[in-house]
Amino acid sequence: MTMVLGHRTAFPARERGEGKLYRVIVTLCFALFFLLLPALAARAEMNIQEVKSTKGITAWLVEDHSIPLIAIRFVFDGGSAQDPAGKEGLVNLMTGLFDEGAGDLDSDAFQQKLDDAGAEMGFQASRDGTYGSMRMLSEQKDEAFDLLRLAVNKPRFDQAPIDRIRSQILSGILANERDPNTVAQQRWLRAIYGEHPYSRSDQGSKQSLAGITADDIRAFHKAAFARGGVHVAVVGDIDAATLGARLDEVFGDLPEKQALAPVADVTPKLGQHLEVNYDLPQTSLQLAWPGVKRGDPDFFAAVLMNEILGGSTFTSRLFAEVREKRGLAYGVSSDLVDNEHSHTLLVTTATRSDRAAETLSIVRQVVKDMAENGPNEEELAAIKKYMIGAYAISNLDSSSSIAATLVELQVDHLGIDYMQRRAALINAVTLADVKAAAKKLLSVDPAVMVIGPPMLEVAGSGKG
Repeated sequence: MTMVLGHRTAFPARERGEGKLYRVIVTLCFALFFLLLPALAARAEMNIQEVKSTKGITAWLVEDHSIPLIAIRFVFDGGSAQDPAGKEGLVNLMTGLFDEGAGDLDSDAFQQKLDDAGAEMGFQASRDGTYGSMRMLSEQKDEAFDLLRLAVNKPRFDQAPIDRIRSQILSGILANERDPNTVAQQRWLRAIYGEHPYSRSDQGSKQSLAGITADDIRAFHKAAFARGGVHVAVVGDIDAATLGARLDEVFGDLPEKQALAPVADVTPKLGQHLEVNYDLPQTSLQLAWPGVKRGDPDFFAAVLMNEILGGSTFTSRLFAEVREKRGLAYGVSSDLVDNEHSHTLLVTTATRSDRAAETLSIVRQVVKDMAENGPNEEELAAIKKYMIGAYAISNLDSSSSIAATLVELQVDHLGIDYMQRRAALINAVTLADVKAAAKKLLSVDPAVMVIGPPMLEVAGSGKG
């Protein structure tokens, strides 16, 4: 997850007569598939197989032969935090180029082949990973996997597509320069992360984009796209033996090891108040407390606490106090933001500018009460039931979401049996555990950002 708002990965818009019509037909097929897939997701006996190819590529597979479609998702370790200083935006730019030509196929020819194969392919960057995905008709998997092989192994990075995608990204950057929230978000990241790579825009800047060359992109592709740094999940109409061969086809000829630059862990600089003044009718508020690492023993206690505080949209304490009782905001939420090298608990809301101080005071009071007293037994029991029951709906409602979930479980080193263990892990958390997590995370002075007109008073300046 990332604290950067407004991230956009550029993908070229194309329209070609027959190809466009074919994509419409394929899209309808996918839509039908998504209507049927929840039946698979809801099955408690959903079987996740570990498939290991001859060349050592490992993937998690969920077979479903009832619909002739296949979804694959993968991630290479290393994302926009790997951008060299002065060339921010490199990884994001690269992800817009994989369907812009590969091997002997230039941009137009590659796109035509995708149309003919009835496949959809996309790449995108996060702070800590470079993601790819493809959805295909199983009867045309030979053509689709071959195109994916070319994109992963032999992207062309031709100058004309680089210039075009760079121009698209630059248009977004220029538009964001006039957006108060985007400007404020960059100031926020710089304030809490200092000079760490997390403080930089993953899209880069006008200056950094201009300096990125095709050789820069090729160098990062060579450093990051390696067998030892890839995590793969596949869902759909394919068996384990066939998938093993496809894994070697797509990933088997990559280098064995990655050559990524080291990225240090960073502790967010809390205890500061940042005002970004704009003459707006609505003021946005953002507050940050310490978070928790995914592998920490108190992770589930922190998750349950956060859900009670503000993560559960319509039943949380923040929603009740800020929205329902006082009508101060349309929405208010808290989120545990889990990057590889930094972790925060983030509260966000927006309110009328003349009531910003009041809203900030209420938010801080709710957090302070949670820190000092924690939740009660009824709240904990209810949120446990919700989290266990909602998991399939939130994470396993389509082939693509199942594949995405399986990839993240691999990245987090949670084990192939995590879904079977998850309910027991949640139920094992005691009220004392949750109260301890609340006290640990929320008993510090947060970082606060206010976006809007100057506040006449800063409410609740003490620790929250």
